[in-house]
Amino acid sequence: MKHLLILAALLPFSTFAQPLNTTNNPNQPGYVIPSQQRMQTQMLNQQQQQQSMLRQQQQTQTRLQQQNLQTQMDNSSQRIKQAQPGALNQGQQVLPNSSSGMLSGGTDSGGMTTQQHMLPQNQNGSLQQSTPPSTTAQ
Repeated sequence: MKHLLILAALLPFSTFAQPLNTTNNPNQPGYVIPSQQRMQTQMLNQQQQQQSMLRQQQQTQTRLQQQNLQTQMDNSSQRIKQAQPGALNQGQQVLPNSSSGMLSGGTDSGGMTTQQHMLPQNQNGSLQQSTPPSTTAQ
């Protein structure tokens, strides 16, 4: 009886009690299971990391393809230039004409022969200044 009396005295205070966490009620609409929410967040983070890695790999692959295409274009244009008639191949050089035939230089007003000498082939990047052809007396 004493217990019943205590219980009856505490009963009105139980109506004032609020749940500790109102959002943690599975009967409420929009309730999300916490473990399921953690798993979704982890999966979303993993997906974003994978997308970032794929983007980086794609950019690297695109850059390598562009470099390979540029190299192929450079090689092709170099072959085309070398295949042109009258074009000097790399390492070839025009030799001076030292014989006195039709291809030798003309004569100046004093009857002396002049010969024109070709300059050695310039290497890429060299800054040689061209000099006028030399005149030699024979």
